[in-house]
Amino acid sequence: MEVRLNKFLSEAGVTSRRKAEKLILSGKVKVNGKVVTELGTKIDPEKDVVEVEGKVVKPQRKRYIILNKPCCFLTQLGKSQDGRRTIEELIRDIPERVFPVGRLDYNTEGLLLLTNDGELANRVLHPRYKLPKVYLALVEGRVSPKTLKLMKRGTELEDGFAKPDDVRVVRYEGKDTLLEITFHEGRKHIVKRYLASFGHRVKRLKRVALGPIKLGKLSPGKWRELNRGELAQLFKAVGLKYPPKR
Repeated sequence: MEVRLNKFLSEAGVTSRRKAEKLILSGKVKVNGKVVTELGTKIDPEKDVVEVEGKVVKPQRKRYIILNKPCCFLTQLGKSQDGRRTIEELIRDIPERVFPVGRLDYNTEGLLLLTNDGELANRVLHPRYKLPKVYLALVEGRVSPKTLKLMKRGTELEDGFAKPDDVRVVRYEGKDTLLEITFHEGRKHIVKRYLASFGHRVKRLKRVALGPIKLGKLSPGKWRELNRGELAQLFKAVGLKYPPKR
């Protein structure tokens, strides 16, 4: 069965579908030995030979992984230019090439989804589906009931109005406060910027849920496969059928 070239590349774990289009347009993709630059090109994975920058691309088994990213790891594959550690060293035992869906800041911990399913990745990231992201944030100072009410109402940031889906006090830790805060949008540093706007600097941040997927008791630096129940819920949340077509 024929499929679009960019879809084949994303499902083979080469990169996301959008980045695959850039590879095609830049002349880095060959089909049966010939450079292809037309985005609408279709191929038959059973018959055609696809190469990206000289390397043959073969279909891969679909993988759906969650990683408990520790603090002080970059959310990227490969080596960093400044020598900082990256998540690649945590997933070296995964034979397929999976890529992170979104990112967590260098010093942010917690749930990171990785997959080689480009269609799922695109939908998880798309604002249309409003997947909630739940964080535990340890902030400086004791958040008062009055401030908590203001946090629930939303506030104006430098890049527009922001309002969490939910925010609550989990507990007080000495002079600090542990909050649970949920956003479905993915603006850069939104949790840190939002809480800082109320005078409470984030000291530690950990993502504990993404849509229906929860981090649970997964140890820092470890990964696990999503089970069928989790996958069915995640696919449903972004309007896809499970199991996906092969």
